[in-house]
Amino acid sequence: MRGLDGEADGRRHDGEGGIDSGGGPGGDDRYGTGRRRRRSTAKAASITATAGLVAVGLSMAACSTGGTGSRDEGAAATRDVAAAAPTPSPSADGDLRSAERVDPIELLKSDPKIEERFKTDLKPCVADAYPVDASYGNLTNASAPDVVVNVMTCGDAVGIGTYVYRMQSDKYENVFMAEDAAVYATIDRGELVVTKQVYAKGDPVAYPSGEDVITYRWSGNRFTQHDWVHNDYSRAVGDGEVVEPAPSASPAG
Repeated sequence: MRGLDGEADGRRHDGEGGIDSGGGPGGDDRYGTGRRRRRSTAKAASITATAGLVAVGLSMAACSTGGTGSRDEGAAATRDVAAAAPTPSPSADGDLRSAERVDPIELLKSDPKIEERFKTDLKPCVADAYPVDASYGNLTNASAPDVVVNVMTCGDAVGIGTYVYRMQSDKYENVFMAEDAAVYATIDRGELVVTKQVYAKGDPVAYPSGEDVITYRWSGNRFTQHDWVHNDYSRAVGDGEVVEPAPSASPAG
């Protein structure tokens, strides 16, 4: 996450890497490295000679039995090749939907469900860099990818609002919003996952006491809660220092 109005800014998401696979000396090409086991020249010559003798024998047998010779052999070879040819697989891109990028700032500022005060406070942290993340994916089975927008503070990267936009009648409309402190939403395999940091009294911003993870699914024309998980964080931070929240005032007797 990152930030808004001089307070916080940041973000995480999606690194790729590769595997450097090598074939062992003289080994088969088990890992697609292009290496092949070297074969003996004498063995190759022997195989070539044997193949030649077999070809001559087949030709003579065809002539002595009244066959059509090479035409018979050619037809058989064609059938064998056709049977061995791999069937073309569907395009890997066939099931992917185009994620046309939208301007998340424009979505927020034109959203009638968001208060004007919030829109006024939404300003760039540096130059034209806003504290806003945008994710695209299939949440509602709409005609276009849904858009999840997270707004954060510039200084501490603390989430202050999360919004989901769905394509309806050729325009994006707000179908979900959560304007809470330390809230952030992601798309996980077609589900909307909203994480809210939980702070006890005296918790520093960087060290909340725990978190609530709430999973939503699209049902009919709205999101409904499907799952909820609460996690308590360890109090041991830094160099082993244990941070305890300030005790709350006891109720008057």
